[in-house]
Amino acid sequence: MHPPLSRWAVRLGAGALAVTLLPLAPTTATAAPAAPAAPAAVAGGQSAGDSLFPAIGNTGYDVRHYAIALAYASDGSIKATTTIEATAKHKLSSFSLDLEGLTVDRVRVDGRDATFSRKATKLVVTPARAAAGRFVVAVRYHGRPTTHIDPDGSQDGWVPSKTGATALSEPVGSQTWFPNNNTPRDKAAFDVALTVPKALAAASNGVLKSRRTKHGKTTWRWHQRQPTATYLSLLAIGRFDVYRSTVKLQHSRRITAWTFVDPTQGKAEEQRALLPKVLAFGEKQYGRYPFDATGMVIQDLGVGYALETQTRPFFDGPPDDSTLVHELAHQWFGDSVTPRDWGDIWLNEGFASYAEDNWAAEHGGPTTWQAFQKTYVANGPSSALWHPAPDALKDPADLFGDSSYVRGRLTLEALRHQIGDHDMKTLLRTWTRRRAYESVSTGQFIALAEQVSDQDLGSFFQTWLYVAAKPAGY
Repeated sequence: MHPPLSRWAVRLGAGALAVTLLPLAPTTATAAPAAPAAPAAVAGGQSAGDSLFPAIGNTGYDVRHYAIALAYASDGSIKATTTIEATAKHKLSSFSLDLEGLTVDRVRVDGRDATFSRKATKLVVTPARAAAGRFVVAVRYHGRPTTHIDPDGSQDGWVPSKTGATALSEPVGSQTWFPNNNTPRDKAAFDVALTVPKALAAASNGVLKSRRTKHGKTTWRWHQRQPTATYLSLLAIGRFDVYRSTVKLQHSRRITAWTFVDPTQGKAEEQRALLPKVLAFGEKQYGRYPFDATGMVIQDLGVGYALETQTRPFFDGPPDDSTLVHELAHQWFGDSVTPRDWGDIWLNEGFASYAEDNWAAEHGGPTTWQAFQKTYVANGPSSALWHPAPDALKDPADLFGDSSYVRGRLTLEALRHQIGDHDMKTLLRTWTRRRAYESVSTGQFIALAEQVSDQDLGSFFQTWLYVAAKPAGY
């Protein structure tokens, strides 16, 4: 877990060195060994090594906290400063941030002006003094953010709406509205202050700390203390009806739900009433809800998908029950427990899709095994469902395909069939507890499944996750 860090000051002290001269011995003196040279500063690697998005991320540092202060104007432009608190294991002569579009006005590192350059979606920063240990980067920028087009043709990043704009950051769209280390393996706390014309509302992740109006503008301050991957960050500005309620969770815990609804989409009464029931179901199935807030953003943005933005999922129109269950299940699987590499996306989508089957089974629908059999029988060996395998993706355009969602959920039901109900429930609850707020790999899930079940599951997972063919025997 990466708790938010406060600003720090670096103080250099000088000490006196006392030297006593002794008479030389009559023997030949041996030269004292030279003090080891201080390690030279290095440039942070400008890629996190992701299997599907090799351009994203930087290996030179670990972000602990983002503070984003963004002012939105009615013409769609922004002025913003993002302050990043990070740590580096080695002195950095330069490092990069991911940023797409926008004009950078100034960069400061530990309070000193830094030089910078732009190359594709990289903002390369050269500090006046090498960045080492804990350091702070402040980037001031402005402009009209761009909409990012994903490999599958869908939109993410900054998407203008009829009354404002919404930023949807999965998989790499966060770089269209703030500079960051845009890899799911580097999670951080967030503070986001959004200043907008007072007629508009502004949503982000986490807990609403304050909302103040001055000179015709309102600043909404949001705080997300639990680590958040950049792709789960959210901004939604527009004419929303805003609903506040209290949600009761297990063990007398209460959290606040803030829901933002485009008035053209109704009042979302059914969805707002269902939300606490779905969270109660999630706690029963997967353990403690991992965050301090909840809610939704519901509008007609035209992107054609819903998104599990942390604590406050986005819906492109009022969701049906299954979609609401899916995105809220992601708060455990994907948001709290996050894949390190985009090639492991089935750890998000397969698990959330499996939650839909479990919800249906407990609310008058088919059993999970009946749902499995229906899909398995309907898809023959030549079906696109089996190609590619869930954990053998090569093309980022396949990221949100049936392999991740449908074959992913079939994998989990086949696993339940293999290890039994008790071990399956223990596995899911142990996974969300042990790996809370971490970035993980499929290999870690396989290891835990074998530990919980006391079975060698290598052949099982090889068949279901890595072979592009229909698994036999079901």
